[in-house]
This record gives sequence, C-alpha cells and structure tokens, in this order.
Amino acid sequence: MTAMGWWKRLVASCLLATAMPALAIDVDDLLPVDEAFVLTTRAPARDRIEIEWKIADGYYLYRHRTAVQAQGTGFVAQPLQLPAGTPYTDEFFGDVETYRQRLTATLPGRADTGAASVTLQVKYQGCADIGICYPPQTRTVSVRLPAQAIDAAQPTSTGDASFAALGRSLSGATGASNALLGTAPGGQAQALPLPPEQAFVFEAIAGDGNTILMRFTPAKGYYLYRDRNTFHIDGAEGIAAGTPKWPKGVAHRDEHFGEVTVYFDQVDVPLPVRRRIAGAADVTLTATFQGCQADGICYPPMTRTVQVALPVGTPETAAEAQAAIIAERDSTAVAPALPVETDAIDADAAPATVDVPETSTPDASADNASRTSAPGVQASLPKGGLFGALLLALLGGLILNLMPCVLPILSLKALGLAQSGESRQRARSHALWYTAGVLVAFAAIGLIAVALRATGQALGWGFQLQQPWFVAALVYLMFAVGLSLSGVFSLGGGVGNLGSALATRSGPVGDFFTGVLACVVASPCIAPFMGGALAFAFASSTWLALAVFLMLGLGLALPFLLIGFVPALANRLPKPGAWMDTFKRALAFPMYLTAIWLAWVLGKQRGVDAMALVAAGLALFALALWWHEHRRFKPGIAGRAFALALLVLSLLPIMRVATMDAPARNAATAEGEVAYSAERLQALRDEGRVVFVNMTADWCVTCKANERRVLARAPFRDALQGADAVYMVGDWTDVDDHIGAYLAQHNAVGVPLYVVYPANGGEGEVLPAILTDAIVVSALERAAR
Repeated sequence: MTAMGWWKRLVASCLLATAMPALAIDVDDLLPVDEAFVLTTRAPARDRIEIEWKIADGYYLYRHRTAVQAQGTGFVAQPLQLPAGTPYTDEFFGDVETYRQRLTATLPGRADTGAASVTLQVKYQGCADIGICYPPQTRTVSVRLPAQAIDAAQPTSTGDASFAALGRSLSGATGASNALLGTAPGGQAQALPLPPEQAFVFEAIAGDGNTILMRFTPAKGYYLYRDRNTFHIDGAEGIAAGTPKWPKGVAHRDEHFGEVTVYFDQVDVPLPVRRRIAGAADVTLTATFQGCQADGICYPPMTRTVQVALPVGTPETAAEAQAAIIAERDSTAVAPALPVETDAIDADAAPATVDVPETSTPDASADNASRTSAPGVQASLPKGGLFGALLLALLGGLILNLMPCVLPILSLKALGLAQSGESRQRARSHALWYTAGVLVAFAAIGLIAVALRATGQALGWGFQLQQPWFVAALVYLMFAVGLSLSGVFSLGGGVGNLGSALATRSGPVGDFFTGVLACVVASPCIAPFMGGALAFAFASSTWLALAVFLMLGLGLALPFLLIGFVPALANRLPKPGAWMDTFKRALAFPMYLTAIWLAWVLGKQRGVDAMALVAAGLALFALALWWHEHRRFKPGIAGRAFALALLVLSLLPIMRVATMDAPARNAATAEGEVAYSAERLQALRDEGRVVFVNMTADWCVTCKANERRVLARAPFRDALQGADAVYMVGDWTDVDDHIGAYLAQHNAVGVPLYVVYPANGGEGEVLPAILTDAIVVSALERAAR
C-alpha cells in the first residue's frame, strides 16, 4: 500500500473520541512524534540488532504497525522478534496489541564478513490518548556492527571493548539523530499540525435576504473536503439552511474514500436560505466541516458558529420547497465519515459523522407506507413488476366503488342501469360510454398532476379540491343535478332533463358525463391498493403513469362494464316502469347532501362569507333554472334572455371565492390536539415524546371516516394517554406549503397520511390509509417502548 494509503488508514483508525469535546483538543499539547516515540538502535552482536522505542506517557504504539527491514547487502535478516503487547480492541483495526512506556524489538540475522554497519528501514505508528494518531512513520537508520572477533573463543581486549562501547554510543547517537531528522512518507520533514482555527479559517456574512456567503480559507499545505459538511441556521422560526453551492474543486484520489473533491485554496460558497417568513432576522449559522493536513493528520469534524444579520428576504413557494427537498436528497450520497472511537465520546462533543437525512420511509404493512417513492430517482416496481403495479391500480379503482365519496355517483349509475335493462344493446352502450368518460377523466387528472409535480408542485390525489373555485363549481353542479332530478327544470329540444342528460339519457353524452363526474367526485378518497399504484405513477415516466391512471379508471368502471356485457348480471336488474320516476326524484336528495358537504368544505377553505356568497348564488341559480323551465314554451326571447342573465349573475360567486383570502387559522385545535408545525414536531421529538401525526383534509372523505370511526373513539384516546403521546394534526384542506413539504418529505401522494414517531428518537412508522383500532393502538404501544 502507498504511503498515502497508510496515512488514510491512520486517520480512519486514530480519530479517537475522548471525554473532552473533539474540537476542544489543544494541538499544543501534542508532542512532536520523535519526542513521543524516541527511537534508538544498537547491535550487541553481529548476529542481532536491537531497536528500542522510549514511549512518552499518554502515548502508545501498535504492534502490527511495527516493521524493520535491512536495506542493501551486508546483513541477512530474519523475521523481527516483538514481545507480546497489551491486547486492545480497535474499532478500525479490530483486535490488536499495543505498547506503552518502552518497546524493544530484536532483528536476528547474519552479518557478512567485513561488514561494518547495516542500514535499516524502521516503520511504526502510534497514537496519543488525547484523541489524535500520528501518520505511519518511516525512519532510515545506520547501525554500526561490532568488530568481528579473530577468535570467538577468546575474550576481547580492553581496547576492543572500549571501541565497541564507543561504536554503540555513536550508533545510538546516529539513530537518535536520524529519528529527529526522519522524514514523512513523502520524504520531506513533517511540520507540526496547526490548531484547527489556524488551519481552517471560516467566515460568513449575509449576501442578501435569501443567501449567506461563506468563506473557507485552508492554510498552506491543508485541504478541505467538499462533502464532509453540514450547515444549520438557528434563531428564527421559519428560516432554514438550504443546499450549499460549492464551486468546482480539485479531484483527489483518497485511499480510504476513493475519488473525492477537495479545496487547497480559499473558496467562497453561497448558502441558500430557505424562508417561510419574509422579515429581517438575526440568526446563528452553525457550520460543521472536515479537512486534513497534506501528508499529515486529519482533523476531527470542526464546528464553528457565526452570527449573521439577514435582511428582508422572499419566502419560498411550494414548488421551490419541493425542489429544495429533492436537491437535498440528491446531495446526501456522500462518503461515510472517518471512523472514530465512540466509547468515550462526551455528550457535548462535536459530531463525528455528517448528519444525512433519511431518504426511505420505514416499511409498514399498509398502503400509506407503500405509496411512497423517493423523488428524483427511478421508481421501483411493486412485486410482480409492471403487471403488479397495474393490478394494484385495478384493485384500487374497483374498491373505490365502495368508498363513501363515490356514493352520490352510485345513485346516478343505478338510475342509468335501471333504464339500460330495456335491452342488452342499451346496456352495452351505457357501459361503454360511462367507461370512456371515467377513463378520459382519470387520464386528464393524472397527467395534470404528474405534470405539475414535475415542476416541483407538492400535489397529490385530490389536489383539485384544494381550489375553492373548483369546490364551488361542484356545489353548483350537484345542486343542479338535484334540481333536475326533482323536476324543477329540464332542457328542451327533446334532450330531456339534466338528470337524464347525466345519467338516464340513452345517448352517449349523458353516460360519458356521468363517468367524468364519477372520477371527479371520487378524488377525495384513497382506497386500499391505490397508494402503491399512485406512488409508482407519480415517480414513473409519463406513459407508465398514464397506464396506471387508466387502470384505476377501469377498476372504477368495471362493475358497470360487467353488467353491460354479462347478460346474467343485467337480467338481475329491475325492469323499467313507472317506479323509475319516483326513484329518480328520491335520488335528488343525495345530490343535495353532497352539495351541502361541499359547501361546508368551501367554508373551511374561505370562511363563512364564502358559504353565504355561494348560497346566495345558488338561490339565483335555482331561480334562473326555474324561470327557464317556466318560460321555455312561451313565445319571445325576453324570458329566455332574463333567465340567461340570472344564470350568469348566479355564477359570479364562483369567480369571487377564487379571489377571497383564506381565514386566519387559529393555532388552537380540538381538545387534546396540537396543530402541526415542523418546529413543534422537532421540539417534541427532542423531548423524547411519542408523536402521532395526522395529515388530513376536510374534503378527504377517507380522512373523515377514519377520524370518526377510529381517532375520535376511546381506544385511540386511551392509547395516546398510555403512551404519553402528543396528537398532532395537519389540515391540508387548503393549500399549505408547510404540509405539502411534509407530504413530499414522506413522498406521500396525498392525504390521509399517518406517522407515529417513537420516544427513542427513531424513524416514524407510517400507518395504513384505512385505520382500525388495533392498528393505531399497536403502533402507539410500539412507539412507547
């Protein structure tokens, strides 16, 4: 292995943690290597050479890092003889032996006749107890051999003995001199390491309200790693550090890390500031970085703090927040930190490794866990490959028929199916056109969502219901369907009433539109199996995403499609008759209830004023439709013009609510709940509390069903109390960049999202989209252990 390789192994094995903070080590306390390990050599006889190290207190040598070789000719050496050392388990080298105080090694061999000296290459490596190891040392020494005796049986003369003693003295002096002037692996004298503050100077100032300019200045002969750093901003809520923008560095071959990028000269690094608030703030920048001395020691991770006065800045948008999360995850694929001894790390010691955010969500036996996919990387296929993903989508769409959000459309489909019993041809026509409407709507919504997510928008399934104008339009639509089914109005020209046009009309337009409406109203629900398929779709190519959404639509339309094409199923439907008119009018009431629910959602988004405005618009809307029906068969256009004017006027509230501001949300929530914030969540985790996070929305029917059936009941509340857990709720009814960032962080395709964080600070457990008492109670019990 090269000298540089030995040096890197040195660093990896010798950044030992001590009871003092790692960065508090005073380099002035470190002895020069030749004072810490005083090397002397002598040859008591021509057949053996002794190499001795006097080891200073608080220092030790490795046995397995000690070697001696005879150079050139004149001495044929045998293996070096080392005494047994003190057993020691080294985190990097494993089970080793070390020496303290003194080490005497013997190199046996045979000196050639006439040889007066031998040249030795001595290698060794040692460490100081204060937490720093020296690089592997190489010394070349010349050892004078005793004079060859003429007669080995006769004792040497006094003069010969005195000469031998002088020779030993000179050889010892030569060894010590060579040791003090010994060379580092590169062949040059090794300089003592500088204190960290002198070796690496760090400065930071505000560039603007959204950027901090950092400057690193390594001393001559030192270099800084590009990928061994973390940066944190504290002191102001809603302000955080982004991903630093490092300039091009120097490619460096590192024996331990491989190919790395380093900086030998001064480097300026912009650090983006992520903001949720715009105001000026005084913040504290904490920078942790790591560097090395060329052909010398590597420093433990160094932490510096700098006060920075940030001026007014611009808060980031949801798209920028999503892009920042992706950039941070893409930048976390860095080399592991230098191994260090962790037995004696002080609680206040600087971190020995760089904190890297987790990029994977803990596995759970549930749909929420499976509906995660890391952004910026290729999507992983579920079991069964692409066929498995499509099968999940089909099953999810099929089960979607049973979800409460689809019940209003089931009534419309039932009316259409009843009329389709007139003939098999009519049944097939209803089925095909309804299926076409579902597929087109699913494809359109899916492609819009995928396209917007590609731009960084934190959107998921049901995102359209976050738009107040869309919710208001659905209120009008459901109300109009109800009025039509109640017989308040109809469209002339033989087209039939609006209810028939949507559901009961035998032509394709009504069936197609019913399919579109089924997709739109189904969007507030996440059914089992949908999550995994949607996660794959949102992380796949456009064509694969389209295939998944089409399979979801096919699953939703499948029951209707089977009835249309399987005569045995169609024959079980009741025959058309007078009962259908009564049934049709009864179906108006689910439409009214749906309109009321959507108006309530709108009130949550834009307040009671928006609800009142839409209610007034609905009154004008009903008047316009009734007036149209009342005047439709009378001559003249004045009546129709008046009805049209009323209709246009009644639609103005839809445009108005789109411009209304959201009402101020109170931090206080229901009793026993805490409103979500990233800072509050982190604070609770730092306190060692169990936290149950519920990401919900008022338009999410699955969310509300879970809350009523599980989260509002005694078993869940008792489990919260037993685990001393905090129940944290995030409301995504309206667009919220903070909650959108949290969902993106967990790669969730929408709400609901349930995450339980354990008391021990481990990763959160993601729960299924459909909850039961047993699921939440067991999750809280696991988190409290």
